[in-house]
Amino acid sequence: MKFQNRNLNVLFIWVCMIFFQIVNAQYLKGITNVRDTSFTNSSAFQKTLKYFPQTKLVPKMHFDFVQQKNDIVYCTYGKRKMKLDVFFDKSAKKKQTAIIIIHGGGWRSGNRQQHHQMAQKLASLGYVCFTPEYRLSTEALFPAAIYDIKTSIRWIRENAEKYHVKPDQIVALGFSAGGEMAAFMGTTGNMPLFEGEITNSDSKSQVNAVVSIDGTLSFVHQESSEGDDSKKISAGTYWFGYSRKENPKLWEAASPLSYVSKATPPTLFVNSSIARMHAGRDDYRKVLTENGIYSEVHEFENSPHSFCLFNPWFEPTIQYIDTFLTKIFSK
Repeated sequence: MKFQNRNLNVLFIWVCMIFFQIVNAQYLKGITNVRDTSFTNSSAFQKTLKYFPQTKLVPKMHFDFVQQKNDIVYCTYGKRKMKLDVFFDKSAKKKQTAIIIIHGGGWRSGNRQQHHQMAQKLASLGYVCFTPEYRLSTEALFPAAIYDIKTSIRWIRENAEKYHVKPDQIVALGFSAGGEMAAFMGTTGNMPLFEGEITNSDSKSQVNAVVSIDGTLSFVHQESSEGDDSKKISAGTYWFGYSRKENPKLWEAASPLSYVSKATPPTLFVNSSIARMHAGRDDYRKVLTENGIYSEVHEFENSPHSFCLFNPWFEPTIQYIDTFLTKIFSK
């Protein structure tokens, strides 16, 4: 099935819902309830340094006027508490744009602290930044992580007054797996299939802008290499519970490119020079252009996938983000 009109028909939606239920039979393939700590800024730095010796760690940042609050619970699943950290200018007199920063790690590893430097820096420029955790594939399969981030979006709208956030200026920003999820937020806002359990909330999950940093836009696009299980189980297979060969429709249903439409918000793509890491981007932008939706692409020549975590790429990445958001929101 091709998504020429970028909309799922009713039958396909119900088929996907059935897949999400029967995927329980595959849980033992990847769910261990043991956190995978293999992807960290330190491990990525050591790997990157071998091929890019000019790479520099971004030091911890602290600005006297930026307040950081950690371990705020945004929802619970039984005894499981889902937490986020928030960064904001404590002296701000007016409401500001909110940025939700979604970490990478192949939907299986990584943690919300990896982008604290980015959150600090963007908060110093006049944004309120949130770094939510989400359930990784060691704990729950797709679309659990999608439900989590959408819940965090609704939570931010519900707490907009408390954190001086403009509820109509919420940005989904993510790196790698987080970049894919940020685009998914942009293309499936308020879509019932991907909302999860909503209790006592009138807030909406749509975002008003997307920043995708080296996130794939399609798991089934010809440019994508996700799903190669020949040497080891791929990150995608772990996340979905099925390989791409076993369940290609599920992989297609999990792709932001399947839903991009006239309702998708303005989008910034900041990319490495590794094309497979942003598979489907050009087709995605084509739909945006056809619908008069603004987008930008900035690609660093001869750069690693982990570029945004380190200098010399961190600072210009921040500049691209700030310039883009200033343009579309005229803050």
